[in-house]
Amino acid sequence: MSNLLVKTFLGFAFLMLVLALALFIPAGSLSFWQAWVYLAVWAVCVTLITLYLVKNDRELLAGRVQAGPVAETQKNQKIIQSLASLCFIALFIVPGLDYRFGWSNVPSIVSLIADGFVALGFFFVFLVFRENSYTRATIEVSKGQTVTTSGPYRFVRHPMYAGASILLIATPLALGSWIAEIFAVLLILVVAVRLLDEENLLKKDLTGYAEYCQTVRYHLIPYVW
Repeated sequence: MSNLLVKTFLGFAFLMLVLALALFIPAGSLSFWQAWVYLAVWAVCVTLITLYLVKNDRELLAGRVQAGPVAETQKNQKIIQSLASLCFIALFIVPGLDYRFGWSNVPSIVSLIADGFVALGFFFVFLVFRENSYTRATIEVSKGQTVTTSGPYRFVRHPMYAGASILLIATPLALGSWIAEIFAVLLILVVAVRLLDEENLLKKDLTGYAEYCQTVRYHLIPYVW
């Protein structure tokens, strides 16, 4: 179990380092205050969620540690995850460049409000983790897995992706960039492709999921899609 905690800590530290480098190197300055605030919000939210999982659901934590294109078992998901990774890193590099060259003019209050929506997105993700212990980072059906229909799953089939979408849309504004919203939208489109592929697998391999889809009509946004 200690190996899991070490792996979790190292993964978190590596991610924070990558995000910081992706922001500050393109920005060419450590005075990029929006980046500091954003990283602080990100670090606090991820730490709180991780502490919850360490205490209450280490099996889910282990499933979340294994992530990224390499961890996927299906070729199409490897491709989707690779595209998602490219869009994700652009979501941080572009605001850094934006800060350096002054392409956007996002009011400070808008950036701070956007940080609040980043935290809100993380909160929705936490609600999903609390409700569904089978929320792995890779697409697969685990032994003994059942369909979750309670909590946020009453409204959309993929509430974790819904929460992540809020986070993604808010990220460019939190970092003071209008231009980077392009990559947030692209990343959400990639997520949409991923969830449709995931639904096909779950309908085939998870008992009761097809019936659940007939009850809950919306994939990502209630009353929209």
